Amino acid sequence: MLDLATAPPWSAHGHWERMDAALADTDGPVAALSLGALAQNARDMVARAGGTSLRLATKSVRCRPLIDAVLATPGWRGVLAATLPEALWLSATVDDVLLGYPSVDRAALRALVADERALERVTIMVDSAEHLDLIDALLPGHPELRVALELDASFRLGPWRAGVLRSPLRSPQQLAALARTVVERRGFRLAGLMSYEAQIAGVQDDRRRGLRPAAAIRAMQRRSRAELLDRRAAAVAAVRALAPLEFVNGGGTGSIEATAADGAVTEIGAGSGLFGAHLFDGYRGFRPAPALAFALSVVRRPGPGVVTLLGGGWVSSGPTVLHRDPVVVWPEGLRIVPEEGPGEVQTPVRGSAADRLRIGDRVWLRHAKAGELCERTDALHLVDGERVVDALPTYRGEGRGLL
Repeated sequence: MLDLATAPPWSAHGHWERMDAALADTDGPVAALSLGALAQNARDMVARAGGTSLRLATKSVRCRPLIDAVLATPGWRGVLAATLPEALWLSATVDDVLLGYPSVDRAALRALVADERALERVTIMVDSAEHLDLIDALLPGHPELRVALELDASFRLGPWRAGVLRSPLRSPQQLAALARTVVERRGFRLAGLMSYEAQIAGVQDDRRRGLRPAAAIRAMQRRSRAELLDRRAAAVAAVRALAPLEFVNGGGTGSIEATAADGAVTEIGAGSGLFGAHLFDGYRGFRPAPALAFALSVVRRPGPGVVTLLGGGWVSSGPTVLHRDPVVVWPEGLRIVPEEGPGEVQTPVRGSAADRLRIGDRVWLRHAKAGELCERTDALHLVDGERVVDALPTYRGEGRGLL
């Protein structure tokens, strides 16, 4: 198994030259992962957590060999899955699987109750009695299911809201009411709580967001942290009065330090910082190494100062703003032509380095969001120094698309 503890140290100096040399004989599009940078990011995230356990958010990795390697690293424990089919698949080898989203997948729910090992290892997520009703109607007399509840961690100021639209359970009283329903309902066992402060963990604090300057975002995040600290503590206390909890999950890569400082939280869900996608370039408090990138081949020279790359239309999910596009990182001095953008079949890039590139050369880009790149490729080429030492299958490479 891949061992991150023995990985070589990583240096930013000459990083892209080493990556390009390692893939010199590989045609693009190709995704490559620096072993040293990955190991450094895994260690840095553990250090930022300051002793609080990290639960690996698998949608940010989407590669089984990497999931196994990260879980073998001290400081990491358990996974946070995105779908119930994924959770069931992972539970064959991972003994602690938290499903981060409610599931209404009927086939997967039937498979869960038929699998004794999965029943012990998988915790499903609910945020309303309707989820319980659906399960009971589908599977009358089902065996006991492990359940977690999600607290809405968004920040509200009057009619204004910062955060994501997830759980309807906002107050400690609402959370406790559903917890009581779970406790009193046959076939369910309350195991834990979750709350994801996306407005802190997932929003860059050193970059303008729409019309809002970075200083305004930081001010919102300070107020949100203070509000959530009190509300989450009250919610956890209210639920603990009804049932013992095995875990209280919170946070994300962008809020590791702040979430670890919350005494109500026992673990932090994180994963995207392992790959160091370019969205993290907009955070002030940390800067992961650019471990994962992809290379496209130069296939045309339309004119002076421009080359055209094969493929490249790998735009990330989220708001339709420019920083969801891939960014060119090497050779330096290139940018995607904005009139065309990253295209399904071709991506033209312009800049001072274009005239030095030959047909067949490679241009390196970074994806905006971590694990989504894995939906575009069957394997991640693992680079150690200037050598490719392995080709790690992604979910897609194993025939397991996430959604």
